[in-house]
Amino acid sequence: MWKPLAFAMFAAVGNAMFVWAQRGAGKTENPFIFTFAAVIACAILFVPAAYLYRSPIDGAYLMEHSLKVAVGGLGFFITFIGFFFLYTGYGASSYVLYATCSILTTTFVVGVLIYREPFNAYQAAAVLLAIAAIALYTYGRTKN
Repeated sequence: MWKPLAFAMFAAVGNAMFVWAQRGAGKTENPFIFTFAAVIACAILFVPAAYLYRSPIDGAYLMEHSLKVAVGGLGFFITFIGFFFLYTGYGASSYVLYATCSILTTTFVVGVLIYREPFNAYQAAAVLLAIAAIALYTYGRTKN
């Protein structure tokens, strides 16, 4: 269990870095220029990583899975647009909504319903707590 937790924390730190940078950059005439530039920087960083892990079947793999690559790119786009509106409109503290909604969409819909990954009573309780967290957070925002 420690290894997936370490990977999750690694990803969470990266996400926090993105949020810090996006919120700290401030507003501009083009609301998407920051994210566009950040995606370019990310792609540049992926070039050496992809090169180090290259294999002879990379091209064939991409051709075979081009639709999923396109859907993944659309998913990144939707995520970044959602982040932009969430963070610029409601602040970094609203991340709890994204995180708990991700539990529902990614863990339950993609993991359990689509890919039929194992799911036990403890995990079901966690999903229910995520729904409760969304409700509680939303209610708390009305009290400010």
